[in-house]
Amino acid sequence: MDADDQTAFREFVQSRSSALLRTAVLLSGGDRHAAEDLLQSALLKAAGRWHRVDEPEAYVRQILYRQQISRWRLKSRGRELSVAEPPEQPARHDGGTDTTELRLVLRSALGRLTARQRTALVLRYYEDLPEAQVARHLGCSVGTVRSTTHRALARLRTLAPELAALGLPETAHSDADPTFVEATR
Repeated sequence: MDADDQTAFREFVQSRSSALLRTAVLLSGGDRHAAEDLLQSALLKAAGRWHRVDEPEAYVRQILYRQQISRWRLKSRGRELSVAEPPEQPARHDGGTDTTELRLVLRSALGRLTARQRTALVLRYYEDLPEAQVARHLGCSVGTVRSTTHRALARLRTLAPELAALGLPETAHSDADPTFVEATR
């Protein structure tokens, strides 16, 4: 990498790393350490080809998606932890839930989805990509994206009914309420 490319890469990382990290956190189910690893490996791959990259952010995001897909394809299914007693449920407020608490509930619920479901929701609603583009990123058909998104939304409603205040879309085809998207940021 020559000096100009190196300068451009540093400027890109400084200006866009926080937004890319937010996406990586969502893709990794709220695990900040895994998200940092995901982003670091994506930036490392991008640095090696920086001189050929026309649209840096799109290129790095594509690497993020593909890296996460590779991770969940390689992971084993045995991630559940058995405990003697279920965890306590959070106390409910009488006057409604504040945005911070909803954000935490949403991240926790996203973390309990499968990696494929979480990735489909992040791409579809957080990144606001059309179904066809999500299908290209995931390497599947548009119908699979629709069914995965539909099942993921249904599971979110089951796992965290308090998310109804966020305006979750009723179907995979409808758009999310801006509150739902904002709570993930």
